[in-house]
Formats: sequence, C-alpha cells, structure tokens
Amino acid sequence: MIDRGTRPIEPWQLRETQLPLDELAQAESLFALSNGHIGLRGNFDEGEPYGIPGTYLNSFYERRPLPYAEAGYGYPESGQTLVDVTNGKLIRLLVDDSPLDVRYGVVNAHERCLDFRAGMLRREVDWTSPAGKRVKVRSKRLVSLTQRAVAAIEYVVEAVDEPIRLVVQSELVANETQPRLSDDPRVSAVLESPLQAVSQDSDAEEVILAHRTRASGLLMAAGMAHLVECSARMEQDVDVREDWGRHTIICELKPGETLRVVKFLAYGWSGLRSETAVTDQVSAALAAAKFSGWDGLVEQQRDYLDDFWDAADVKVEGNPELQQAVRFALFHVLQAGARAERRGIPSKGLTGAGYDGHTFWDTEGFVLPTLTLTVPDATADALRWRHSTLQLAKDRAAELGLKGAAFPWRTIRGQECSGYWPAGTAAFHLDADIAAAIERYHAATGDDDFIQECGLELLAETARLWISLGHHDRRGKWHLPGVTGPDEYSAVADDNVFTNLMAARNLKTAARMAARFPDDARKLGVSVEEEATWRDAAAAVYIPYDEELGVHPQSEGFTGYAEWDFEAWKGRYPLLLHAPYFELYRKQVVKQADLMLAMYWCGDEFTAEQKARNVDYYERITVRDSSLSACVQAVTAAEVGHLDLAYDYAYEAALIDLLDLHNNTADGLHMASLAGAWTALVAGFGGLRERESGPCFDPALPGGLTGLTFTVRWRDVRLRVKISPDEVTYDVHDGPTASLAIFHAGEKIFVKAGTPVTRRLTPRKPLLPQPVQPIGREPLAAFGRTLGDRGTS
Repeated sequence: MIDRGTRPIEPWQLRETQLPLDELAQAESLFALSNGHIGLRGNFDEGEPYGIPGTYLNSFYERRPLPYAEAGYGYPESGQTLVDVTNGKLIRLLVDDSPLDVRYGVVNAHERCLDFRAGMLRREVDWTSPAGKRVKVRSKRLVSLTQRAVAAIEYVVEAVDEPIRLVVQSELVANETQPRLSDDPRVSAVLESPLQAVSQDSDAEEVILAHRTRASGLLMAAGMAHLVECSARMEQDVDVREDWGRHTIICELKPGETLRVVKFLAYGWSGLRSETAVTDQVSAALAAAKFSGWDGLVEQQRDYLDDFWDAADVKVEGNPELQQAVRFALFHVLQAGARAERRGIPSKGLTGAGYDGHTFWDTEGFVLPTLTLTVPDATADALRWRHSTLQLAKDRAAELGLKGAAFPWRTIRGQECSGYWPAGTAAFHLDADIAAAIERYHAATGDDDFIQECGLELLAETARLWISLGHHDRRGKWHLPGVTGPDEYSAVADDNVFTNLMAARNLKTAARMAARFPDDARKLGVSVEEEATWRDAAAAVYIPYDEELGVHPQSEGFTGYAEWDFEAWKGRYPLLLHAPYFELYRKQVVKQADLMLAMYWCGDEFTAEQKARNVDYYERITVRDSSLSACVQAVTAAEVGHLDLAYDYAYEAALIDLLDLHNNTADGLHMASLAGAWTALVAGFGGLRERESGPCFDPALPGGLTGLTFTVRWRDVRLRVKISPDEVTYDVHDGPTASLAIFHAGEKIFVKAGTPVTRRLTPRKPLLPQPVQPIGREPLAAFGRTLGDRGTS
C-alpha cells in the first residue's frame, strides 16, 4: 500500500509533502487532471522522471488485432486501445546548463497539491543544481471544466542566491516512449509510435501539430500558445518538426527576479472532419483561452466547482481520512464525466490507460448513479453516447443470432473488444444496466424529452434482446440460461439471479415507457402486443431459491457447487492471476458482489430475512478481487444492520486508490469504486433508494461516525440530508419556492425551503450475527473504529 505519511489528511485537497520516487506512477494517477475530454496524468512539468507519461483524449484510440489460438464464430476481430496523444505538459528548465531533474542536485523542498475546490494541481520545487545554482519553481496546472478543449499551465521560476541563466523549453511531443511495467492482463497494450505526422504549423503566437492514427484513421491536433513575463533581458525562439514543437525562452535573472510563463493548450480530434477543420478548432480554442487569460480560466474553474460542491458535497464527521477520500473521489468522478459530451466514460477515466481505456458496465452501474444525483447533464450525455452506438449493438446482436441490441462488454467506440467471450459476450446484463441508468435518470430529472429523443429506443431494443435470449418452460416460468452475471468467477451460468431480475426490470420499464409515450413507441415499431410480451416475461421470471439453506443461489445450482479451499489460497489474490478459470467456474467462490448487487438494485424482490441470510452466506465466499465489490457490500451490510462492517467497506471503497489497495493505481484510478464511495455513504448510511414516486431514505450511522451530511439533486431541487446518530434533518435550498416530496422510512413528507423537516432514527438491529469473510479478505478496517493494525486487502 502507498505510505500516507507523505500525504497529510486534509479535507479539501490531496497534498504530497515529500518526493517518493518509487511511487511516481501511482502519484501521476492520483494527481491527474481531466474534464472528460482531455486527460493529463500528473507527470512533472519537466517531463522526467516519470512513471507512465500520459495525455489522453476521450475515445481517441488505435485499432489492433485480437489474436486467437483457435478463433470461433462471432469472436471480435480487433481491439481498441487508448492512445497517449501529443504531450503538451512539458516545460523543461535548464539552470545555466543543468536540466532541472529531481534525481540530480539537491531537492531542498518539493510539494504537490491537488485542490478539489479550485480544480487545480499546484507544485512548488526548491532545487539546487549540481553546480550549486538554486531556483524556486512554482507551477499551477488546470484542465478547464468550462472550456472543453483547453488546458493551461502557469510556470514561475525565481532565482534565489545568485544570478542565473535560464532556458525554458516549452514543448509539444508526440509518440512518447511507453514503459511496460506489468504483465497483469488488466494493464493496457503498449502501442509503438501510433501517431503519424500530418501537418505542423507555427508562428510567433502559436504552434499546432496534427497527427493521425495508423489503423483507426482518427485525426487529432494539439496546439500551444504562451504569455511570457520577465523584467530581465529575454529572447524567444520557435522550432517545429514532425513529432514535436518547441518554444524556447532564454533570460538571465538576478536573485529575487522571476520568469513567468503561462502556457495555453488546446486539443481536438475527429474521425470525420478535415485536417483544416480540426486545426482551426484548436486555433480557436487557443484564442478563447488567451482571451480569458490565466486569471479568467482560474475564476471560471472555481465558479464551476463552487456550484458542483453546493450540489454534491458529502460532509463526514468522525473520520477525517474518509472525509478527504470521498471528496477526492467525487472530484475525480466529476472530472471523468463533466465534459465527456457523448463519449463513453472509461473505467479509469482519463487518469491512465488501464484496461486499454475501455468503457464497461461500470459506467452505467456505478458512475452514472452518482452523476445522476450530482451532475445529471453528464449522465444524459453518457447515455446519449450509448444511443449513438445503438446500430453497432444491433449489428452485434444480429451476428449472435439475436434480436434487439447487444451492447459491448468492453469498448471505446461501440464495437465489442473483449476476446474472452464467457466474461464478455455472455455478460448480457450490460443491457439491463443501461436500462436501469435510463430509469434512474428519468426518475431523478423527469426529463421526458430525453426519453423521447433516445431513451425509449434504448429501452425497446434492450427489451427485445431479453425476449430473444429468454424462454418460457413448460410451467410458464421465464428463464435466461447460459449468461454471465457480475461475478466473473461464475461464467455461462443458468438463471443468474441478478441478470434475471434486471432483465425483468428492463422489460417492465420498457413496457411502462412505451405505454406512456405511445406515439413514439409506434414509430419504433413497438406494438401493444409486444408491450404485453415484455410484461408477461417479466412477471414470469424465474428466481432460483435454495429452500434447504434459506438463501438465493447466485445462479441455478450454485449452492450445490464444491466449496473453495480459502485456506489453501491464502495470500494468492487476485485469484484470476493464480487459478485457472475452470476451477473458479465450478466452485463456490465469488469475485465480486453479484447476488448482493441484485438485493441493492432490486431490493423490493427480497424480504428482510432473505437479505440477512443472503448477506451472511455470500460474505463468507466473496473475495473482492474486483474494485466494484466493496461499495456494494457496504450498502447491503448497512441495510441488514451490520453497520460497522459497512463502515469498513465504505472506507475501503473510498481509499482504494489513495492506498493503492489493488496494486494497479499506477495504470489509472478506479472510477467505479470512487463513485461507489459516494454510494456507500449515501445509499448505505443514508439509505437512499430512487423511485419514480420520489427519493426514499432510511438513515443509520455506524459507531465510528458522529455525523453525515450530503446533498442530492432531484427534479431541479437540491436536497440536503443531515444525519446524526439519533435524528435526520431534510432541507432544500434552491430559493424560496423550492419544495420536494420524499419518503423517510416509508413515511411521505414534504420539504419546503426555509422549513426543514426532522425525524428521529430507529436503531437498526441485525437479524443475524455479523458474518466473517474468507481468510485474508476482511475489509480494510476504517480509521477511527479499529485501533492497531488496520488490516490488509
């Protein structure tokens, strides 16, 4: 795990006070900046040393072949990998003739700070060169949340003890060499020189480089412009080649004098537009950035984030580390989706190229629930991206001999990129996850225009897939055989409970929306008879249940599988790197919360006793080899009354990257788990469940927390929920006319501006004792609850 000793626990920022060079790659992910369109890893301004260099544009990818020892019908033929595009972060500094490199000379002080309220990365370096010349460098970096194509850097150098000659080389560099740091299959493929030079343009004001990918044929351009301030004599020069552009600044400073460089960056790409159109777009973005100026960009960023935090902040009382972690998580989730604008939200955001930069069901299942109640427009855009790929999903379904749309398990632009079909193609639940995201978004916003624009068509085509996949047996029960649920250690199973329940929910939602918008439904070819077919299948869905054990098998027959020998596999996690899938598939061992996720998302289908028994059973066999698990287990543990266990899981979900619990933070942050930290607190301890009739709450706090306050957006109203150990207060603050109908523990109440409503909390008593976990897979003990060793994961 990462040593937190170099990063103080502070409520609104992540600060690094020392320079652990052995953790460079992890720090680059933690300090990454993005707006959903541009992603800049937290590399040093000077470029070196680095762990993994990275500058990304959402959905800008290269195509590569997927080799098979034995190919089969329907196997995807090519994969897609996120490209490290032209790096504009570089500002190399030479002090006399010594390049600033923290591995040489003396680092007198070094500090970096990611400010969640300012949306900025700040860095301060006090360095003495090998020749004894001392300088102080202060840099600030932002990726604009208001100007989608723009990033900017302020770089200030001060001479300290004696006169110095400075050379600053501000650069654009394409085709950087990528290190290969791991054999982990979850790490991305390494692309060698994926960009081909198309054009180079420069003048005294700006430099623009255009490149095209070799196989996917996508065109991108990167541009830079500068504002230079120096009271001393100064000269500047610009040089441009195929793969790099350089703006050189030379000056001499006396002690106390400074050189200030503001670097404006702009990025654009397209698979359709001409080179001229893309480079003109970049030039225009640079002009807009210069018009705003550095101070204007900073002010716009702060205003945007002030509004975001007013609608999204979570205040945790009693655990400062969890407080910092959940704000860190929310900030990065916002960065992943804020300006994605009809592009996918990758599982690592734009903080690294882990998982090849692919989008999975993580987006709809974990990230969008958080964005829906904090930044709903970002959710609408992400779902519009899915709709833009609908024809590809319909083509994929037809290729598989199915009707409707089969959305890809992993993708960048809409084509299936998973070469392992048991975990990929067979995981059809993705369709239902998309449908659930649509349902949640509409419930929270009432956005009928979205449903008519694209939501209904997505619901209809996903419903059609389920009808073609499922069948009624002789007794009239409706089954879904041979599918893979969320637990990828149990592939190609019959009647996975999560998949069956979510498919039924998908069918019911599609039928309900078709009936609500009949004219739009008829335009899509949805007849009254087809709606009835959807309802009939949903009503007849088969849900396995083990009467002897009193629990739901994860899928048909699962509780009859042989037990996994957890003692024999102690210390060999994740199991996917040490055990053959054949063994995993036929034993009772669970990679991630599957049946428990069904209880969370489809809670009305289970009794309180069933939930308690299921949690008790599955906690004992779930190893959490997926970052998607802890947040779900937090919610279900809290619901059945194991509040301290839920507290540990919430802590683990929030700290997954700050402590590098899965040993792959270097490849990018885990967006689903970061979003899940919000879910664990808001849905776990706040008891939030979204319904068409309104938001429902049933709060309860663990012993380690003295208070929890959060805000959610519902139908254009910002609802603040303040929970103490004994009571909860609901309040709205969107103006004097704001009001909202909500449910507290089943009671419908109306909350009006200026009139908070308070209710006492009923202690939550578990029906069963707190369960244990597989040996060595206990959740990370939450700081402030358990003294001594805080556990491992």
